[in-house]
Amino acid sequence: MLNKNLYLVKEHLGIFKAANNYDIFDPTTNQHILNCRENNLGFFTKIFRFSKYKKLTPFHLEIASVTGEKIVSMKRGTTFFRSDVQVFNEKEQLIGLFKQKFWSVGGKFEVTDEHGKPVCLLQGKWTGWDFKLTHDNKELAHVSKKWNGLGKELFTTADNYVLQIQETVPQDHKDRKLILAAVLCIDMVLKE
Repeated sequence: MLNKNLYLVKEHLGIFKAANNYDIFDPTTNQHILNCRENNLGFFTKIFRFSKYKKLTPFHLEIASVTGEKIVSMKRGTTFFRSDVQVFNEKEQLIGLFKQKFWSVGGKFEVTDEHGKPVCLLQGKWTGWDFKLTHDNKELAHVSKKWNGLGKELFTTADNYVLQIQETVPQDHKDRKLILAAVLCIDMVLKE
C-alpha cells in the first residue's frame, strides 16, 4: 500500500462531527486503499472540538488497510503554542516526530526519526495550499489541496489532499510512513 507514489486523501463530510476520518485512494484507479480513523475520543475532547479551542485538543489517528490491518498511527496531546505529533508503526513503536516550528509563514515542521535525528523538513507556502517535504534541498514529496467546489469549500471544513511522492524515495523505505502521516499532520494541526 505504501509503495505507490500518488495518493488522494479525502476527509469525511459531517455537519456536527467531533472525530476526523479520512479515506485514502489511488487516484489513478480510483480504488479505496486505506482508511484513517479517529476512534475513542474522550468526552471532554468531543466537547472542545465544537468550540474555538478545537486546534488545542489531542488526537489519535490510525491508518489501516481497508481490511483493517493497522499501518501507522499518529498521536498528539493537548497543545497550546506548538504541536509535536508522534508517529507509530503497526506495532505501536515510535518511528518519528513532527515538531512544529514557531513563527513560520505557511506552517513548518521538522520531521525526525524516533531518536530525534532529522529526516526531512515539511514546509508550506504562505498561501497555505502547498506543502513540500524536503531533505538537503531535494523534494521527497509534495502535498497540495484539491479544490472541492464552491459549495463544499464554503459550508464544510472537509478537505481533499493529493500526495505525490517522488520516484527517488525507494519503495518499502521506512520514511514512506512518515510521508503519508504528513498529510494528516497538515490537516489536523494547521487546517482544522
